[in-house]
Amino acid sequence: MTKTAIVTGVAGFIGSNLAEKLLNEKYKVIGIDCFTDYYSKKIKLKNLKNLMNNKEFNFIEDDLVSMNFDSIFKEDAVLFHQAGQPGVRASWGEQFETYVKDNILVTQRILESAKKMNNLKKIVMASSSSIYGNQEGVMEENSTLPKTISPYGATKLASENLGYLYYENFGLPITSLRYFTVYGPKQRPDMAFFKFIMANLSEQKIVLFGDGSQKRDFTFISDIVEANIKTLENNVEGEILNVGGGSVRSINEVLDIISSETGKKNKITFKNKEKGDVHKTEADVKEIEKKLNFKPKILLEEGLPLEIEWLKKIKNEYQNILK
Repeated sequence: MTKTAIVTGVAGFIGSNLAEKLLNEKYKVIGIDCFTDYYSKKIKLKNLKNLMNNKEFNFIEDDLVSMNFDSIFKEDAVLFHQAGQPGVRASWGEQFETYVKDNILVTQRILESAKKMNNLKKIVMASSSSIYGNQEGVMEENSTLPKTISPYGATKLASENLGYLYYENFGLPITSLRYFTVYGPKQRPDMAFFKFIMANLSEQKIVLFGDGSQKRDFTFISDIVEANIKTLENNVEGEILNVGGGSVRSINEVLDIISSETGKKNKITFKNKEKGDVHKTEADVKEIEKKLNFKPKILLEEGLPLEIEWLKKIKNEYQNILK
C-alpha cells in the first residue's frame, strides 16, 4: 500500500526539499501552497518544477485559512505543516496581522480539521529557534519559559502551543521541530546567506546589520529534512525538539568562508542591528539525539560551498526574477 504524505508550504525552501525526499522514499505526496507574495511566485514555481514531473505528486493551490481539508484528511496520511509567514524583521507593525493569520490561525484550522477527521498518523509542525529570544547559553527545549523578542517568534510559539494543546486534549499525534537557521539550495532570496553570496558573486555591497559578531547555529537543509523523516519512525508525539546543525559560527566567519570559496573580496556596509535580532543561537540537541537518533551530517564548512555552487548556477536567472 502506498504511503501518503501531505506537505503544506510545498513550494517553499524547506517544503519543496522535503517533498522531493518523501517521493524518493516512495511516498505519494499531496503538496499545498497558496503562493503568498512574501517573495516571487516565479521562484516558488521553480522549486516545484521537479515535483510536478513526478506522477506521485499532487499539487493543490489553495489558501490554508479558507480551504476545506476534509477531502484531503479523509485517507490515512502523515502531515508535515511547513507553511507559514517567515521573517523576523518584516513581522513588526501592520504586517503582524499576516503573521497571525498564516502562523496561528492556519495552524488552528488545520488542527481542528485533523481532530474531526482523525486519519492523520503523524503531524510534524515546523517551529523556529526565534521562540527563544536572547536566552543565555545553550537553548534547551524544557529549560525555561521562552521569552521571544520578535513578533514572528511570538506567532511561532503560539503555533507550538496550539499543537501541544490539541495533543493533550484530543490525542493528535503532534511533534514540533524548532529549526535553527536553515540554509542550502533553494534558500529564500530574503535570507542572509542568499543575499551575502549573491552580492559577493556580483561584486555588490553586502548590507550587514550589526558588527558581524552575532552567532547562529547553522543547519543544512538535508539535515532538516532528515529530522522530519525521522519523526515518522519514532514515538515522539507531544514532543518539542530542537533541530540544530552543530555549526555555531559568527556572521563574520560566514563571510570569510564565502570570500574564500568564491575568490572575491566582500564589500560590506554596516548598519545598526535590527529590532528582534538575537545575538546568539545554539541548540541543545541531546533530546533529538536520544529520541530520534538524529545527528546533523553537514557542517557549515561543507554545506556553505554547496549553496554557493547552487547560486552560481542560477545567479543570472534569479537576478532577472528579483529585479
